[in-house]
Amino acid sequence: MKFRTLGRTGMEVSELCLGAMMFGVWGNPDHDDSVRIIRRALDGGINFIDTADVYSAGESEKIVGKALADGKVRRDVVLATKAHGQMGTDRNARGNSRRWITAEVENSLRRLGTDYIDLYQIHRPDPTCDIEETLSALTDLVRAGKIRYFGSSTFPAHEIVEAQWVSDRRGLGRFVCEQPPYSILARGIERDVLPVAQKYGMGVIPWSPLNGGFLSGRYRTGVTPEPSHRDRLRAARGAAESPGEQTKREAAELLGDLAEKFGLTVVDMALAFVLDHPAVTAAIIGPRTMEQLESQLAASEVDLPAELLDAIDAIVPPGVDLDPGDAGWDPPSLLAENRRR
Repeated sequence: MKFRTLGRTGMEVSELCLGAMMFGVWGNPDHDDSVRIIRRALDGGINFIDTADVYSAGESEKIVGKALADGKVRRDVVLATKAHGQMGTDRNARGNSRRWITAEVENSLRRLGTDYIDLYQIHRPDPTCDIEETLSALTDLVRAGKIRYFGSSTFPAHEIVEAQWVSDRRGLGRFVCEQPPYSILARGIERDVLPVAQKYGMGVIPWSPLNGGFLSGRYRTGVTPEPSHRDRLRAARGAAESPGEQTKREAAELLGDLAEKFGLTVVDMALAFVLDHPAVTAAIIGPRTMEQLESQLAASEVDLPAELLDAIDAIVPPGVDLDPGDAGWDPPSLLAENRRR
């Protein structure tokens, strides 16, 4: 496993970050099996784990806490979690306000069974909350020793820049990293988010480098894959596959042929592609099973030749999201109530 420095923090993290979204009822409800997967990832060289309060309504954090219950193990791990999404029925148990952040960090600390969080991230922007309030609350949590660093997740470039400016003007701590969606099939952040992160010396830890399973090798002619988390969510809503998803299926087929031509698995090619970008610190993998984890651990050692990268560009051009829904956020300005005159 190779390691990189997270932004300008001086903290080294493994190139693969273990994402814990699939631990709990959203994916693998077996706590003991999930703990085994986490410990195998640590044995495989991963020292970076990312979860969030909303993953299975806090269950994911509890599972991660069980896996890190040994104090020595906890000290060796860079532990990240997030806040923003709705937790429970209280209308204020969400968002980026000081009221909620200061309450929810205590809840996450309890579920994780730890007295500090290495990286606390704001899961999405909150148009109802001034970014100065959020940064001020996070800065106070650093000073209190509750968290070590803080970052953003799925923020558009202009809001990343605004947060950096506010930190500078108000003498507040700053976002040290951004966690955006990024994969061969979702390259929109190459236009602005990645250059902005480089400009401000921020780490970048992309989520969904396998694009929700589209780049797992599942989508090949003649293969009937097990439903993914995305498929199950769509089925629960009774929704049909979008045109963007159909386009991704076609691209995934071509990418599968390309990987085969170069003697790679689609998984290794997809993860290595994300890690190849100079702005990226670590790619978040989100295995649900031990088999999925094992299929991803070697990607840190894969180097992609220029010929292969050029061929990928020919299938999915730089800066393009094949499915607009992969951007991970909807601009509030496009909501119906905000554009009616």
